[in-house]
Amino acid sequence: MHPTTDVHFGHEQIRMDLLRERAFNLRWAAVEPGVIPLTAADPDFPCAPEIAEAIAKYARDRYLSYAPAEGLRSFREAMAAYYQERKGVHCSAAYTIACDSAAFGIYAVCKAFLNAGDEAIVFNPVDFLFKHSVELVGARTQLFDVPIDPQQTIDWQPLEDLVNNRTKLICLCNPLNPTGKVFTAEELHELAIIAERHNLIILSDEIWSDVVFTPNSYVSMASLPEAADRTIVVTGFSKSYGLAGLRAGAIIAPNETLYESIMEASGQRSTVHGCNVLAQVAATAALQHAQYWLEQFIDHLQHMRDLTVDALNAIPGIHCHVPQGCYVAFANVQETGFTAEEIHSRWLNEARVAVVPGLPRWFGANASGHIRISFATSEQVIQEAFHRIKNLSQQ
Repeated sequence: MHPTTDVHFGHEQIRMDLLRERAFNLRWAAVEPGVIPLTAADPDFPCAPEIAEAIAKYARDRYLSYAPAEGLRSFREAMAAYYQERKGVHCSAAYTIACDSAAFGIYAVCKAFLNAGDEAIVFNPVDFLFKHSVELVGARTQLFDVPIDPQQTIDWQPLEDLVNNRTKLICLCNPLNPTGKVFTAEELHELAIIAERHNLIILSDEIWSDVVFTPNSYVSMASLPEAADRTIVVTGFSKSYGLAGLRAGAIIAPNETLYESIMEASGQRSTVHGCNVLAQVAATAALQHAQYWLEQFIDHLQHMRDLTVDALNAIPGIHCHVPQGCYVAFANVQETGFTAEEIHSRWLNEARVAVVPGLPRWFGANASGHIRISFATSEQVIQEAFHRIKNLSQQ
């Protein structure tokens, strides 16, 4: 830890030349020159220096051998310790798995516990990866509608009404992408009771769990005693630490039985899949040495959140709730007279600003009429983007 180290998240820290070469997935390297991409949730800032130094040090030794199928012991111990100390989860390194991204972790859990004809409950709206993974293994999704307003308390009765004898899994994304909802302990407790009553496994996607804005606080479902033995945590390092390209993720199982099922389903023991060594080295350094960087990054993001939400709400016909977590804003554009797709096209082609339209294939049917904007960038980029949009809206 470096509690006195000051990190400046100013525009001068961003290497635009490198972003235009390396930042794909709808971002700087994938859009036309001159376009500002407020699209995929991936920071514009370089990662903490300790992470880069750890990779370089390991690589300098020139031995890049196989890692254990379940992951390096150093990574698994660091991951378990982090969840014990910071999330209050009574977990073990013995049941922690290094995997090729949180996305693969979600898929591996679905493959382990869903068969053809089984059902999983997926929130609506939410990122598409749950639905994609459930259907990829031959199961079906049952959609549970949740409010767009993150302040609104969840009524879980409609979710319980979806449960039948084919239901095996509840997929929870907390904080919830794209709305920015951070679930309270009371809400999670009620969901845990439902899962217990129907003997359901909870797949808890916690990749956003470090990006929570004051005065909200994060509670892991796995930290609740009534849910601990049935909750499988999946997380990653792309959102908090800017390591998307390393494809580093983790799965934390509560016991040996669930752990063995996931390992078998993952294919990692046959080397068909697995988390690369440098990714694990980087992630371990992030957990052990980059917390000072993360804390100041979140402070910066809270400022960017406020700028973004204020700018969106200043545009006639657009309304945006304040996200409690995640560094994305989810804005309702229906009163503009344009669809989300039309807003996306107009802003891209005329204002040269790219956003993500709330299409069902990305977030579910309840995302219709909304756009999602990532604000993990500098104040200068945000201000320039909304200067362009404001000028367009006044035409």
